[in-house]
Amino acid sequence: MSTDVTAKTPAPAPPGKTGEGTGGGLLQLVLDGLRRNMRQYGMLLALGLIVALFAVWTDGDLLLPRNVSNLVLQNSYVLILAIGMMLVIIAGHIDLSVGSVTAFVGAFAAVLTVQQGMSWPVAVVLCLLVGAAAGAAQGFFIAYLGIPSFIVTLAGMLVFRGATEILLEGQTLGPLPDGLQKIGNGFLPEAGPETNYHNITLLLGLVLIVFVVLQEFRDRKRQQEFSLDVVPLNLFLLKIVSIVAAALVVTMLLASYKGAPIILLILGALVVGYGYLMRNAVFGRHIYAIGGNLPAAKLSGVKDKKVTFLVFLNMGVLAALAGLVVAARLNAAGPKAGLNFELEAIASAFIGGASMSGGVGTVLGAIIGGLVLGVLNNGMNLLGVGSDWQQVIKGLALLAAVGFDVWNKRKSGS
Repeated sequence: MSTDVTAKTPAPAPPGKTGEGTGGGLLQLVLDGLRRNMRQYGMLLALGLIVALFAVWTDGDLLLPRNVSNLVLQNSYVLILAIGMMLVIIAGHIDLSVGSVTAFVGAFAAVLTVQQGMSWPVAVVLCLLVGAAAGAAQGFFIAYLGIPSFIVTLAGMLVFRGATEILLEGQTLGPLPDGLQKIGNGFLPEAGPETNYHNITLLLGLVLIVFVVLQEFRDRKRQQEFSLDVVPLNLFLLKIVSIVAAALVVTMLLASYKGAPIILLILGALVVGYGYLMRNAVFGRHIYAIGGNLPAAKLSGVKDKKVTFLVFLNMGVLAALAGLVVAARLNAAGPKAGLNFELEAIASAFIGGASMSGGVGTVLGAIIGGLVLGVLNNGMNLLGVGSDWQQVIKGLALLAAVGFDVWNKRKSGS
């Protein structure tokens, strides 16, 4: 009896749909999507893996509510600096002075509030202005005089480090006013009925989840309207579920301790504001343009000198804010504060997806890079790893991130 082979031969599957309807179809689509979007999701997956590994190795101590709260407080200054450094690197520059500016502003705040008796809110405003002036001075030399940013900020690192020691006369100065201390150590107040959780933190977590989900769907819709490539729907939904789950876990952990730290709200405002600036504002697109292709940006009418100047002015303001946070957390200002902060900020930006050649990076990536370093530090401290090996491991993490960037660009260009 003959068999009609032709009738039973399945039609070839459309591109990208192979295996759909089978058990491995969804997994294959997710893996394909991850490969095409490795720059965007690679470090996010790495952060999740690092958290999971250290949670196991520390017998769950990493994810204790108290430790999660400390993780936020201890790494807040790095995350603030990483946001500004990401913009600097996207624009094709580098800033080696941020650690020294951080120390100088912290010392200036201590002198104003402790020695001069100035009200701390006024001192905060003056400190931010000092940071803006420091960034503007360096930005002027870089943008309008054409001196390389490496040289200018290296000089700034030495100048502000020396100025810090002169200002403090080699001594540690403190304690700082209670109101200023709360910027680095304070928590949101309790409110509402007794629930065994911090109600305001629960509410803020819910608002954050709704905002992020709506923003993700809005961004996807905008990309589709402009006929841009979007991630596969399955991968997009997996991303949404992962974000919601992570936000819920962090919210519940913080709400079961003392609630959200005040600095976390400041960080949240910075992430939202700078994220909008880089995604939607003309100034943000100009930063990407001058970092990606400076000659083309000039021909397009981008005022590259003005953009560069403002990028460094912004870095100075964020370094000043980080200086206030560090001094508030330590309740004192010291001449050795801020050592190697610039290296941590630069490492956070590169680990978070910035490119050595400029023009690539996101604010969220800077936060992820800073969190990778923060979790590594915290986890290794819990395991009793010495500071010598911690430096080795963080150096290898930075090398791996930059190596991945080089490999990814070569692969995409082939």
